[in-house]
Amino acid sequence: MDHLKQIEAFVAVATRGSLSAAARIEGVTPAIIGRRLDALESRLGVKLLVRSTRRLSITFEGEAFLEDCQRILTDLANAEASVSAGGVKASGHLKISAPAGFGRQHVAPLVMSFLEQNPEVTANINLSDRLVDLLNEGIDCAVRIGEMPDSSLVSVRLGEMQRMVVASPDYLARHGRPVSLEDLARHNCLSLGQQRGWVFRDPEDPAKTLMLKVTGNLECNDGAVLHEWALAGRGLSWRSLWEVGEDLSLGRLERVLDHLAAPPVGIFAVFPERRHLPLRVRLFIDLLKSTYSSPGYWGRAQPPAAGDKGISLRS
Repeated sequence: MDHLKQIEAFVAVATRGSLSAAARIEGVTPAIIGRRLDALESRLGVKLLVRSTRRLSITFEGEAFLEDCQRILTDLANAEASVSAGGVKASGHLKISAPAGFGRQHVAPLVMSFLEQNPEVTANINLSDRLVDLLNEGIDCAVRIGEMPDSSLVSVRLGEMQRMVVASPDYLARHGRPVSLEDLARHNCLSLGQQRGWVFRDPEDPAKTLMLKVTGNLECNDGAVLHEWALAGRGLSWRSLWEVGEDLSLGRLERVLDHLAAPPVGIFAVFPERRHLPLRVRLFIDLLKSTYSSPGYWGRAQPPAAGDKGISLRS
């Protein structure tokens, strides 16, 4: 039992960032938490946490030990819950990564709902367009768009996403509606900075795709800005349905060149391969999958997103 208390203290401190926060959760004093950590490190013969009066950080050995400890505690909690009247309940800390724009609109709001349904879970969302290293950064689950390369990660398909050319009714009234790829040369195309081109079905072989370099007088490396420019009637824009679904349903934007739209790409949840996937991760992936597959979801007005990258949400 002493060993279990030591492990619980270590996990509480590592996930909550301080001895005092862990002590409040455990219902003891910070001094007791400190003694449990000292005893654990002494028994293992390794430093797990570096503590000072100003900050606390976890060592490389501590990071590796933390994942095993969280799994053990989750398995123990699930085993106890499975024989109780209440059944199994998700618990523990859920760390999620997602692309910035997509995550703000279509992941963060669902995390809020998930915590309401699972009050014993805490969550951290990292929103970034870089390819996050799940193992080294301790990420439980990442949402990614596009076909998955072969890797050690496990992927679950959540749905699919279509990209399309859109424009405002005002722009189309002034400049006409393109009906072929050649017509794009006569239109102002709003480009994403560093984007190689727009992808379409090959008109001569619909089984293939081709990439077309477009030109225009406006370029930005932020998709949200391109979206606003399209709404303002500044030109054509190649956007994803997750960004413009509501605008299409309300008539603020219209689709063009749909007969040449490239095939949709997958939306995936990816996670490190492990013997037992924590219940909180499995339930969150189920929520994403059921939501994204719901008829009409991508055309609905989405609730406000919960903050920016690195936010922590607690029940």
